[in-house]
Amino acid sequence: MNTQADRSFEERAENALAFAADQLRRLITNHPDYFPLFTRNGKWKHESESWTNWCEGFLGGMLWILARRTGDKWWREKAEHYSVIIEHRKGDSNVHDIGFLFLPTWKAWYDLTLDPAKNEVLIEAGRTLALRFQPAGRYLRSFVAADSLFIDIMMNVGIIFYAAAQTGDQDLWRIATDHCLTTRRYLVRGDGSTAHEGLFDLQTGEFLKQTTHQGWRNDSSWARGLTWALYGFTTAYQFTKDERFLDTARRCADFYIARTPVHGVPPNDWEEPQPAHPYESSAAAIAAAGLFELSKSLSASTAAENYRTYAFRILNTLFGPEFLANETPGWEGILKHGTYHERKNLGVDESVMWGEYFFLSAIDKALTQTGQ
Repeated sequence: MNTQADRSFEERAENALAFAADQLRRLITNHPDYFPLFTRNGKWKHESESWTNWCEGFLGGMLWILARRTGDKWWREKAEHYSVIIEHRKGDSNVHDIGFLFLPTWKAWYDLTLDPAKNEVLIEAGRTLALRFQPAGRYLRSFVAADSLFIDIMMNVGIIFYAAAQTGDQDLWRIATDHCLTTRRYLVRGDGSTAHEGLFDLQTGEFLKQTTHQGWRNDSSWARGLTWALYGFTTAYQFTKDERFLDTARRCADFYIARTPVHGVPPNDWEEPQPAHPYESSAAAIAAAGLFELSKSLSASTAAENYRTYAFRILNTLFGPEFLANETPGWEGILKHGTYHERKNLGVDESVMWGEYFFLSAIDKALTQTGQ
């Protein structure tokens, strides 16, 4: 990016962060200690099925980003509070989303303080997630059933790698590595697309078939799942330096870029003919954040610059009024046109909490790369 373009991007990014801060301040003031998943008609407070309990780290994660970037004591106090009230989840063995809870919150807290007590929370959370390992198939089971492997878990396995690195526990390292290799073999296809779920024989560990809960059909390409893989395999490479994981992340990134319209925002599933909703903005936000990490993980090269440039393209699209809700009166979220679960009609064409978090995270990464 040239200097003039950098300046224009930085101004738009700062404006988006300021709008996000206003929306978040309003949310936690009007609904204290409430952890929303998605809006309904643009409003956060409602009663709806959650499907699974996985989003409580994203609100605190956004507060930590604002606390660090602004230095404002109020944001810091709120970030600490929203982290403390989920601490008990470090022993939650019922979900596969422990990384989503603790990496945006307690890891951010530890990085700022280097307090060993904060690190112990992260280590315990990593050990808890590792309990989901199925030795026969060599994967971490999803919350759905013991025979189920989700692509989403690639975004959570990093907390096991982290716990292993902090403690020197080789069993944890092996579990995390085996899970990544199993996911790579059975859920990532030759063209770089991904399946949402794989099913295994519990006795023999034999892989049975690819399936989906949130894509158009079992053999199609659910966009958010692919972005979990893009980012998750990048993280696995950053921990292990295993070139197989870098190759997988790049194949997922290349599929995303090849199949997505020029503006950088995909539909819910690339294979669905004439989708009712053309955008899944949370997948785009995850992709942008993941592409910044992928570009950092590559040595200076044309490929690294291409991934970085594409991440900026996504953000510039999301800054526009079609996606950023700053010109939509009464809308309580930050980023419009996200989708949670299309098949269940949950949070379709709404703001979704993970989309908000990864949007802010991508902006934070972008500004850091431009020296801000």
